Amino acid sequence: MMPPRRRDATRVLVTGATGNTGRHIVTRLTELGLLVRTAARGGPSPDSTAEHVRFDWADASSHEEALSGVDRMYLVAPSLVDDPSVLMLPFIERALERGVRRVVLLSSSAVPEGSPGLGTVHRALRERAPEWAVLQPSWFMRNFVDARHHHGASLQRDGLLVTATGEGRVGFVDPQDIAEVAVRALADASSHDTAHVITGPQALRYDDIVAVLSQVAGRPMRHVHAAPDEAQRHMMGAGIPERYARLLVQLGEAIRQGTEARVTQTVSRVTGHAPRSFEAFARAHASFWRER
Repeated sequence: MMPPRRRDATRVLVTGATGNTGRHIVTRLTELGLLVRTAARGGPSPDSTAEHVRFDWADASSHEEALSGVDRMYLVAPSLVDDPSVLMLPFIERALERGVRRVVLLSSSAVPEGSPGLGTVHRALRERAPEWAVLQPSWFMRNFVDARHHHGASLQRDGLLVTATGEGRVGFVDPQDIAEVAVRALADASSHDTAHVITGPQALRYDDIVAVLSQVAGRPMRHVHAAPDEAQRHMMGAGIPERYARLLVQLGEAIRQGTEARVTQTVSRVTGHAPRSFEAFARAHASFWRER
């Protein structure tokens, strides 16, 4: 049973609450005095004091309790789903019918409004939600320090990055900076009603990434400029399903062509502080790449 609701409180539903952005969002919203409800298939995060409900995108019977008394919500797409809009759009419609006013969606800079999947959800929010924001971050810095990610695992084990990105540049961003933009989009009195393209302070080549990592880790790192089929085989060898590996290679090709080379001022403008640089991020996580 949910605790009684304070009359003047705003309740925010946070999906993906144990993920790269969600954990920080929960902490910051709680500090700001908002009521926070986390929703996940498993139990609550052990360090969270927020309300928690069992939630499964594919199980509509879990949606009612998640939405009860909610004013605003932060949505992270279900993982390993070809078209998340199939699950997300009915949930959003149900939420709006029950009085949810503000929806903040985590999307990607690689997903334009109206494109299949999250792009379709983006468009629906702009057209249907009374208050909304869509976060379109560039690629996560944290991918290089996550042993579950093929980049992080390959760097930690072999000191290698294998991509088909060529000399393409990316405005890699710290997930904590994404989370801070999300906090403002959820907590501000006035709705943002826009799409926020979120990057770090520099657009870097993967060659630049391994140069920084070599310095902070104290061992040589190398970027392998692979052909698309070679990059796909490398990903599949790391356990990535063929269809998803093919998608990642296509995104790598887009990087090579320059689609992710931009740098925005979104973090500074929305949060009031500059985004974290990749070098600062790498130094904070240097032990991950050092030889054991």
